[in-house]
Amino acid sequence: MNWKTFYALLSRDGHVARRNLLPMLLQNLLQPLLLTFVFGRILTTSGMMHAEYKNMLLPGVMAISMVLSGVQAVAMPLITEFQFTREIEDRLLAPIDIHWVAMEKIAAGMVQALVAVIPAAWLTMGSGVQLAFRPAEFGVICVLVAMFSAAGGLLLGCSIGQTQIGLMFSLVIAPMMMFGCAYYSWQSLAAFPVLQYAVLVNPLVYASEGLRGTLTSAPHIRIPIVVGALALINMALLVVGLRKFQQKAVS
Repeated sequence: MNWKTFYALLSRDGHVARRNLLPMLLQNLLQPLLLTFVFGRILTTSGMMHAEYKNMLLPGVMAISMVLSGVQAVAMPLITEFQFTREIEDRLLAPIDIHWVAMEKIAAGMVQALVAVIPAAWLTMGSGVQLAFRPAEFGVICVLVAMFSAAGGLLLGCSIGQTQIGLMFSLVIAPMMMFGCAYYSWQSLAAFPVLQYAVLVNPLVYASEGLRGTLTSAPHIRIPIVVGALALINMALLVVGLRKFQQKAVS
């Protein structure tokens, strides 16, 4: 491990992100904030939804923001660098092991995902959000969710082509968001027993429920279960993603 090279690669990604700050924020946060404004502000203020729904919605929107930010920060540049600009070749020539090049991508994606957790959604919702904040558990969940999003982005970026980007959002991202318990709690699916247990294969469920459990007093999956599930998911994504990255780099 060459820490100096690793830091140089990370600094370069940070410089690129700062230069493209506004497009990056619009890309990662606009959709979640629009959903938050409609469901958390318009519908609750008009009386069509209970004001308490804000407490349910805020953690889910934060989870979506983190996942979208991490996935896009890693997957989109990888697709471009491997298949269009070939910029990845310069990184592979750096005096560092191939796996650490991939880990640097993950680290950069995690930073962007953690930045996205800043609760801008709370500002969009306005008053009425009641938080039961648990800082230590919240920090652990945020790091695990950020790693999941970045490692998932690595796997997707090494698995799909430029012509399949739309398919990725249609078949992977969109269903993950709809069935990720972001807009409702996992317990609310009790009326649909098959669906309730089927969605447990969706990592976003644990992200949403973990943030919900560390930010509010709303019903949620127990935090130890969330931490264990996210840790296993992260390990699996890291192993498969690093293997795919090496295969892609060698080829």
